[in-house]
Amino acid sequence: MPKPTAPVDRPEITGLVSEWRDLLTRHATTSCALEKELQGRHHIGLSEFETLDRLVDAGAEKYKMSDLAVDIYLSQSALSRAVARLEKDGLVNRTLCTEDRRAIFVCLTDKGRELHSAAAPTHREVLEQSLR
Repeated sequence: MPKPTAPVDRPEITGLVSEWRDLLTRHATTSCALEKELQGRHHIGLSEFETLDRLVDAGAEKYKMSDLAVDIYLSQSALSRAVARLEKDGLVNRTLCTEDRRAIFVCLTDKGRELHSAAAPTHREVLEQSLR
């Protein structure tokens, strides 16, 4: 069995790796805290909340699914699953574009807006606690 190689002893590399690992730790800690609080208080997952949050921020009546996929950190398949869960819960609607049958629009419902309004302060509170 080959021996593991010694870590690179170049300060600029070591510093970058350390910075990267700190960033990953901070992201994981914050994501877990958000997931726990959003689920516990509002019965919504972080991916679903982030999707609602992007829809609200867009301020549009309809948001093209392909545009939403560019704006959010989720993969296309994870976004599709999140939107399906939101639709099942009556928080969004999906409609086909009449001009381009390949395009799908996601629209917030009144129920989705209400849940977002209730959950947004929790989201911001956790961010404040975790990132300050």
